[in-house]
Amino acid sequence: MNTIKPTLGLIINPISGLGGRVGLKGTDTMNVVAMAIELGAKPESPFRATTALKEIHIVLKDNIRIVTSPGVMGEIAAIEAGFSPEILPMSIPDSTSADDTCNAVRLMEDLEVELILFAGGDGTARDIYSVIKDRIPVVGIPAGVKMHSAVYATTPKSAARLVNSYFHSQDVNLKDVEVMDIDEEAFRNGQLSASLYGYMKVPYERRYIQGAKSGGIESDDSAMLAVANEISNRIESDVLYILGPGTTLRAIGDQLGVEKTLLGVDLFKNGKLIAKDVTDTQITEVVANSTIPSRIIVTPIGGQGHIFGRGNQQISPSLIETLGRESIIIVATTNKLASLGGRPMLVDTGDPNVDQMLSGYIRVVTGVNMESVYRVSD
Repeated sequence: MNTIKPTLGLIINPISGLGGRVGLKGTDTMNVVAMAIELGAKPESPFRATTALKEIHIVLKDNIRIVTSPGVMGEIAAIEAGFSPEILPMSIPDSTSADDTCNAVRLMEDLEVELILFAGGDGTARDIYSVIKDRIPVVGIPAGVKMHSAVYATTPKSAARLVNSYFHSQDVNLKDVEVMDIDEEAFRNGQLSASLYGYMKVPYERRYIQGAKSGGIESDDSAMLAVANEISNRIESDVLYILGPGTTLRAIGDQLGVEKTLLGVDLFKNGKLIAKDVTDTQITEVVANSTIPSRIIVTPIGGQGHIFGRGNQQISPSLIETLGRESIIIVATTNKLASLGGRPMLVDTGDPNVDQMLSGYIRVVTGVNMESVYRVSD
């Protein structure tokens, strides 16, 4: 007698996240995709999806039916992880688009899949939402440059834990969470404008879901000014500073008398910016050719807590490993730390060994002569 297996739908957006390491802040058009590839960008989403699928295979193995798109949109990753997936009756072009994602979702809904696991960014979540609304629960494997939506797990392995729990538990907690997206062209020009498109259901476990990015957390100008003053007093001569994105870092730039890129990564040395909106390759080259120490200054994302792996992918895991944990300076207002609600700060660099290196308690500069000790999740 054949047992009916639970069905998981799998979708991978193969171009998602291409722009991150090369500083393009998204891949919403084919022109941007082509530019990212020309700059040396490598696909991130298939690797991250395979990481999650291997964890799922360890637990569920042959006790689950996987339905997925052909080739790079799911088939290859599922086979690499050890599954024998069923392939949807669709063809995909060499350059995939939102239409391919939407077509796959429609076919999955017809097949009555119980959960959709997808790898992508906010644009991918928005495409899926446009087809199914909240009719099928989803779990997002974080693979984009920008992820303001709350449908994403904190890491690929967290996504696997949510899927495993969903199919094992008799009492799944489904929660309606936000689907957000931003104007990528405005984002590349240093303007951040996020819109709410709707809500999708996720199997919710607080420690594994990243939550929506909180806006306005850094609106306390006096608190940011205090952080900026403290950091400006700590700046040393003959040290190369790698300044991450965000309004807190821009306030530091203002205090240092330089025009800091709001949403990019800049390099600062001896009183001036020596490079603006740099790529991972550019950072690596400057550091490799430098004869002076290097420091990384970053701030966590309000409401989510990521210090690496969201919006600052230009700071690569290999660079972090080379410079070491002691080279990292975390800055945040007390309000921003409070927005985490006691949850740890997060890292999702793409390298599990680097993530582990960064775990544990770390000092956070929160004001003039003020520091907090806060945990980074392992």
